Amino acid sequence: MVNAVGLRVAHSLAMPDGTASAHRYLPKLVTTLAAGYGLGTLRRDAMAGLTVAILALPLSMAIAVASGVSPDRGIYTAIIGGFLVSALGGSRYQIGGPAGAFIVLVAATVARFGIDGLVLAVLLSGVMLTLIGALRLGALIRYIPHAVAVGFTSGIGVTILASQLKDLAGLKLQGTEPGPILPKLAALAQALPTFSPVALALGAGTAVVILGLRRFRPGWPGMLVAVIGATLVASLLHLPAETIGSRFGGIPHGLPAPQLPAISLERLVALLPTALSFTLLGGLESLLSAKVADGMTGRVHRSNMELVAQGIANVASALFGGISVTGTIARTATNIRAGAQTPVAGMLHAVFLLIFMIIAAPLASYVPLTALAGLLVVVAWNMVERREFASLMTQWRAAIVLLATFGLTLLVDLTAGIMVGCGLAALFWGIARLRSKITRP
Repeated sequence: MVNAVGLRVAHSLAMPDGTASAHRYLPKLVTTLAAGYGLGTLRRDAMAGLTVAILALPLSMAIAVASGVSPDRGIYTAIIGGFLVSALGGSRYQIGGPAGAFIVLVAATVARFGIDGLVLAVLLSGVMLTLIGALRLGALIRYIPHAVAVGFTSGIGVTILASQLKDLAGLKLQGTEPGPILPKLAALAQALPTFSPVALALGAGTAVVILGLRRFRPGWPGMLVAVIGATLVASLLHLPAETIGSRFGGIPHGLPAPQLPAISLERLVALLPTALSFTLLGGLESLLSAKVADGMTGRVHRSNMELVAQGIANVASALFGGISVTGTIARTATNIRAGAQTPVAGMLHAVFLLIFMIIAAPLASYVPLTALAGLLVVVAWNMVERREFASLMTQWRAAIVLLATFGLTLLVDLTAGIMVGCGLAALFWGIARLRSKITRP
């Protein structure tokens, strides 16, 4: 907290906070470069970009695998989407890429429509986000009630945790793993005889190392250290653990050629509800992340420009076979703490990821899937806003909205949770307004 306050003061003394130009359709990159860009600033941006890239590499692969796609698609998303979010966005510090909040949506879309359907849904949501930003509707997303945001975020966290139990414990299912949480848990319970102590030890060990380093060595890239450590242990001891290579055949050495997915009116209509869910969640996550960055630095982001950039980034990610792109709070906060000065840091983070992919692609084949599951267990734990959840439960109206959103997100899907939660919140607000008018003298 002290560091964040100090950083905010330093930035406020060094430059205007951007409030006067928050409404403009101008990327922050243009603003910062026009103000002057020297070698010292480039050096600080490069160090921040490298730091974030080290964090983003294992996380992007883990999110992709958990989403039901190959790990390279997560890296494509971080490279293409991350570069464009920083180059075109309305925040100096925003880092874009695949996010844990999308795991449930992406996995459900792949299961129902296949990879090609997912790509088209991402492309369609990118167009929607661009239009929302262009029509200056970004402020509407901010009106989603706090109880709804906490409910669906916590629901997604629990769902992600459940989705990682299979790889974490090395379970072997007879058929395809069910998507809904109750059938999933039933299928996992039937597969308990295939439990692998080795897989659980590697996965749990990865989570413990990440949490331990976060507490005792917060400056270290805990996720990368933990995943590399698990990979070395599994390889050197020849442990029987499924790896990226054994399931996916490895990772390519570079980016694929861009191409359009198959588009038809019938497919667009079928994918429209899914694309709306991607759009709503993506806009909310991006603006929330940008707002967190504002709080850490004393700056003010350009919300509509940010949404336009997120939309363009999603369209580009889809063309390269990637998944959904959004602003990510953890990577954005890391970028700020690492000393980023301008959006160039986020652009360089994407460049460093591309270099890592070209050089180290063969080594990724040895990464145990249980190590990535352990990483995502930590992500899921962080997503469940325990203190906010407990606080909202003390207010009966907020508690009803919270539990409805949480329960429906967990048992049905994100869209149902958000719609019912917002509907209940609007109903309570309307009743309160009506009572106030009736009782007014």
